[in-house]
Amino acid sequence: MPIPTIVVAGTHSGCGKTTVTLGLLAALVRRGLTVQAFKCGPDFIDPGHHAAVTGRPSHNLDGWMMDQKSVRHCFERATQDADIAVVEGVMGLFDGRSASEDDGSTAQIAKWLGASVLLVVDARSMARSAAALVAGYTGFDPQLNFAGIALNRVGSDNHASILEEAIRKAPAHLAPLPPVRGMLRRSEDLSLPSRHLGLHMADDSTMSADRQDALAAWVEKGMDLETLLAELPHCGGETQQDRTQPKRTATVRIGVARDRAFCFYYHDNLRLLEEAGAELVPFSPLTDSALPENIHGLYLGGGYPELFAPELEKNQSIRQAIAQFSHADGPIYAECGGFMLTMQGICDAEGQRSEMTGIFPFEATMEKRFRALGYRGIRTRQDSPIGPAGTTARGHEFHYSAPRLKEGTHGIYEVSDRKGPRSGEEGFVVRNTLASYIHLHFASNPECAAAFVRCCSNWKAAQENKDSVHG
Repeated sequence: MPIPTIVVAGTHSGCGKTTVTLGLLAALVRRGLTVQAFKCGPDFIDPGHHAAVTGRPSHNLDGWMMDQKSVRHCFERATQDADIAVVEGVMGLFDGRSASEDDGSTAQIAKWLGASVLLVVDARSMARSAAALVAGYTGFDPQLNFAGIALNRVGSDNHASILEEAIRKAPAHLAPLPPVRGMLRRSEDLSLPSRHLGLHMADDSTMSADRQDALAAWVEKGMDLETLLAELPHCGGETQQDRTQPKRTATVRIGVARDRAFCFYYHDNLRLLEEAGAELVPFSPLTDSALPENIHGLYLGGGYPELFAPELEKNQSIRQAIAQFSHADGPIYAECGGFMLTMQGICDAEGQRSEMTGIFPFEATMEKRFRALGYRGIRTRQDSPIGPAGTTARGHEFHYSAPRLKEGTHGIYEVSDRKGPRSGEEGFVVRNTLASYIHLHFASNPECAAAFVRCCSNWKAAQENKDSVHG
């Protein structure tokens, strides 16, 4: 059935929308509701915080990496047993892939779902100008509906009074502005720590029970939750017959690197692998001494291997096991941090080097500023574990490290960004190992997941045939 849905959007990155979202999630959970969270855009970190609060996986909804049907199906699958949905936006409300269209933006997702927007405004050092800002945002796209305004970082009762009056008495030609649903006081204690790729992960003890309680209390004190919730539109439910895919009996086991160093995965990627016939088996390159038993493939996702490089180097047995699996033609799909693990070594910004698996003859060097950021489209030049030559998919790239490639090294990806084709080499294959800095979203081409499972199944059959011959 359709459920109440709200999109928490911001005027810009850093306005406090993640803190407001987490506080709203915590307040709703305290009310005994089953809350399903989502994140607009390609972010991996915020969904982890959502999951820590709600106890449920948070899903990415991205209007460029996914089409409208995929977004709606993802939403409906995830909300089947939920009471309410909360969607956190990305950057500013209208920011996305393009400067002239709403591809990849929070506004696009809100319109696709038919959800109302709660606009978070950083009101620090503002008075009447807040009304002008709100008028600009709420009048920019007439197709958007607004549930209200949440004014964040309000300094005092007097500041709150001025802001409320400014918005309520905005000039008549602006038409009535959306109501103020929140006056959230400035509280630096609630800020989450960050580092080079964004906020700290939820696993880093940043989302303790005490912090969740404090966030819930902050929102409950500063927002008119009763009115806000009562007026939310109900979304979803239009394609119930299509949203649940029959789960195939697992035919292969795929080891998935999951720990503090490797934690960046789109939930839909994992789901699509399972629907294609994979049993996913988590393991830790940091702490496990061996790969899981009877595996037929490896998925090495992104994360922060650079922060744990010395620990990864010390775990020689797992590095050797991963390398041996690759040398035995075992299928491996590695992206970003997982790609770094498949290189010979990682050098930090101070020049300290840590040994990795050596599957590829590359070195990853950390730099002070990011080396790549943005959406990417790929097309493969040759057959690979994710499909035949000509396979296309969409994804995102964001990293501070740069690979030192050997002269004459060529990748199999043709890569494009919003400006068109990109130069440089990407998507590297050796045996049955495919590695790249680009995080592909398999919902952009579900056949990628199916192809990888087939690759694992073929390798499994070949191993069983070897055993029968030698047995």
